[in-house]
Amino acid sequence: MKLSQTQNRIAWAAQILSAIILGQTLFFKFTAAPEAVALFTKLGVEPFGRIGLGVVELIAVILLLVPRTAAMGSALTLGLMVGAIGSHLTKLGIEVEGDGGALFTMAVIAFITGFVGTWIRRRELPILGAKFGAPTLDS
Repeated sequence: MKLSQTQNRIAWAAQILSAIILGQTLFFKFTAAPEAVALFTKLGVEPFGRIGLGVVELIAVILLLVPRTAAMGSALTLGLMVGAIGSHLTKLGIEVEGDGGALFTMAVIAFITGFVGTWIRRRELPILGAKFGAPTLDS
């Protein structure tokens, strides 16, 4: 699939921003930072949820940064952030552990960048991509 130069730049900017956000939170998950442990304890999934989600987020980061798998990485990011935002809105609250809403804000930004990357690269998605038809220069 051939993206226009503008589409390609926007997609890469979204992918890199998503990867930065996910990568930043990985450190806290994998080092068992007290904030991460408290958050996943509140969700009732500590330590397996923290470590498991960390592994899935690491996979998403790798997929986002490899050109052939960027569409899958964006879609995975989108799905992860639906879960993160849902957790904030139902169990955690917007502000967690006195962070002033920073985690929620990062989840919303990653959701938006995941959506942008997924939409631009939608025709590259395995199985679903064919449903969007043949690529054109103006789409």
